[in-house]
Amino acid sequence: MKTKTSGVLFYLSLIGFFGIFTTTISKNPVLPYLVKSLGASDQVLGLIAFVSPFAGILFSFPVGVLADKIGKKTLLLVSAGVFVSAPLLYLLVTNAWLLIPVRFFHGMATAILGPIASAIIAGAFEKNKGEKLGTYSSVTLVGRTLAPLTGGLIISIFAGQGDLFSYRAVYVAAFVMSLPVLIAAFFVTTGEVVVKKSLTVKDFFVSLNKILCNRVILATALVDLAIYFAFGIFETFSPGYLKDAGFSPKTVGFIFSIQIVSIALTKPFFGRLADKIDKRYQIAGGLMAIAVSIGAVPFLSSLPLIIAASLLLGLGMSFSTVATSAYVADVAKKEELGASMGALSSIMDLGHSTGPLIGGFAIVLFGSAGSFLAGGAVAVIVVFLFTMISFARPRRSRQAKVSP
Repeated sequence: MKTKTSGVLFYLSLIGFFGIFTTTISKNPVLPYLVKSLGASDQVLGLIAFVSPFAGILFSFPVGVLADKIGKKTLLLVSAGVFVSAPLLYLLVTNAWLLIPVRFFHGMATAILGPIASAIIAGAFEKNKGEKLGTYSSVTLVGRTLAPLTGGLIISIFAGQGDLFSYRAVYVAAFVMSLPVLIAAFFVTTGEVVVKKSLTVKDFFVSLNKILCNRVILATALVDLAIYFAFGIFETFSPGYLKDAGFSPKTVGFIFSIQIVSIALTKPFFGRLADKIDKRYQIAGGLMAIAVSIGAVPFLSSLPLIIAASLLLGLGMSFSTVATSAYVADVAKKEELGASMGALSSIMDLGHSTGPLIGGFAIVLFGSAGSFLAGGAVAVIVVFLFTMISFARPRRSRQAKVSP
């Protein structure tokens, strides 16, 4: 059994690494260059950039419901098929508007993979799900970190062949690097016994109603929304703020790099911690660290303090997010695990998408500090809601068995 579950994590980690690597290299830094080369405006670029996370908002919950009904392995294979086929579609694009359906289709791959991988891991590792979820997440972050560097290198190597050729070379590389995703998907064993049956629209609404009636799952999902709401604000507006403060793009890149590295390195450790302590304290503590760090940004001017705030935000994300998935797995019914993870993923994407949008309005109304303070305020409000709701009921016995 030990070998079997170890194999599950190994193959899912391969899928996560290459899947996230290929989706990231397909957008960063090549996508803005490709859009511009096709003669499109910044407004079109913004719309194209929006549709991929929008796919996550739309599909993650229905995918979770489907996984509970027809099996996680089936959906994992569908996700792998999208990962492999999507890079080839970019090669056919001759008009920037065609990138909208292509990006939406590509976004479906991660919309499916996120909740499915989390549900499989949570089901396979009952006693140490936090540690294993953290390990998987760290592997995907490595892929996310290496992808822009690789994409930029490919563009530079083929620059002499013309811009469009060099951009298409990136998507050819994305296709090749996506093949391990499809291969590894066939080796993942979920251990579930599924009686396939027809689904109706009513089935989705029944599952949705169950999630909406579970206040603890909703409160935990709001935590992920607040985390990625704040992070979306930080990654969107801090580069401009830091530039105005006199910091070079190289320094800004360094700040973001060490933040990502800190998240990747600490998630397995924090996940192991979540398996041993009350996850509610870990979730609330991480979100409070995010509130303090992002709220402090507009009041900092020295590089060491800004780096410290960025690191605190990254560590807060790592500390909290690795516990949210594990906590939802604790409180959700086993037969509704996929739907619960899907709801968590959908609401997370909603936060990531709306953070920059609302942050932009906050800047207009309250100045450059407005967006960062808005991120901090949302985090504080959600911490209060989460603690009030989650501590208002006793922990389920299944969760109590996990914690000593």
